Amino acid sequence: MLKAVILIGGPQKGTRFRPLSFEVPKPLFPVAGVPMLQHHIEACAKVPNMKEILLIGFYQPNEELTRFLFNAQQEFKISIRYLQEYAALGTGGGIYHFRDQIVSGSPEAFFVLNADVCAAFPLAEMLSFQQEHGEPNSFVILGTTVLHYVEKPSTFVSDIINCGIYLFKPEIFQHIGAVFQKNQQDMSLEEPTNGWHRAEAIRLEQDIFTALAGQGKLYVYKTPGFWSQIKSAGSAIYASRLYLNQYHTTHPERLASNKEGGPRISGNVYIHPTANIDPTAMLGPNVSIGTGVTIGAGVRVRESVILHGVTLQDHCCVLNSIVGWDSTIGKWARVEGTPSDPNPNDPFAKIDSETLFREGKLTPSITILGCNVTIPSEVIILNSIVLPHKDLNRSFKNQIIL
Repeated sequence: MLKAVILIGGPQKGTRFRPLSFEVPKPLFPVAGVPMLQHHIEACAKVPNMKEILLIGFYQPNEELTRFLFNAQQEFKISIRYLQEYAALGTGGGIYHFRDQIVSGSPEAFFVLNADVCAAFPLAEMLSFQQEHGEPNSFVILGTTVLHYVEKPSTFVSDIINCGIYLFKPEIFQHIGAVFQKNQQDMSLEEPTNGWHRAEAIRLEQDIFTALAGQGKLYVYKTPGFWSQIKSAGSAIYASRLYLNQYHTTHPERLASNKEGGPRISGNVYIHPTANIDPTAMLGPNVSIGTGVTIGAGVRVRESVILHGVTLQDHCCVLNSIVGWDSTIGKWARVEGTPSDPNPNDPFAKIDSETLFREGKLTPSITILGCNVTIPSEVIILNSIVLPHKDLNRSFKNQIIL
């Protein structure tokens, strides 16, 4: 029997995803037409003998999360439960805190996936790799290559990075428990509640893996498939591109095609069935259209995510942007951002970590409109972030509009 744990973090972990995370928990933000978490759950549910999926985080239970879990259980026919941390406990502390829930039923192994990654999720391959190469109590992390430059390195520099996807045996808790005990001893003179919290805050990557690697108990399965982090709103567009491309083999029914009476489709495009799109509009490549969207005549959308309830009026243009829920872009308006994609000619290229400001200026990136933003006709918005509930009356460039 197998289980899976998905680490979904909490509200303060989604700051780089604002203003989009104001309206929906980051793990539920739609990427390639479905909530980010659904890609993880679908991959876990496909693994033979998978009995339960546990989500661990410190979001307060809310209607969106409850509805998502109910629908996912119905669709994938598997038990899915949310376990709420009392505080941010780190990647190791969270699973250690809920270790009794994880080992309940005596699973032979369990996967741990970070929610803010986008990947092909080669979970079955990791399982086979562990069985073929690992010792009985060894552990596997997913790795991928990354190109980076180090001038005159004094020691070996690896080109493999940790993908945030792991395969553990229950024995991992012995190693995490040893770190917890040491933390308790180190903090024994501190105030009890604060000391307990800090002792239980454990990071797999820094506190556990280094020692395991030194003991020869940690193996790396190098994936040939795609992988990227989803740390910022800009990286969601790149992740959407990767998943849309994967749909050719996993979900071809989700990809739009050119049909008589429909809009012109260029490249990979997802369109929700409830969207109303004029046949003279042109969409793609890498476009995702959400529920209830209305797109008028002559509209052009490329490399963008259009969320629920948006209206794109006639002849407007949206490029390299995310348009928030229930926003409106007027006729002949232009909303455009600067792509932050990695090298398109390198199949293993990874998107860089984005910083909002560089040298005191807003870093050119995709344009993001929060929910209920109104862009009037003929206005141009370039490389800007617009917070929710704004009615703009002029053009902006390289600004955060509060």
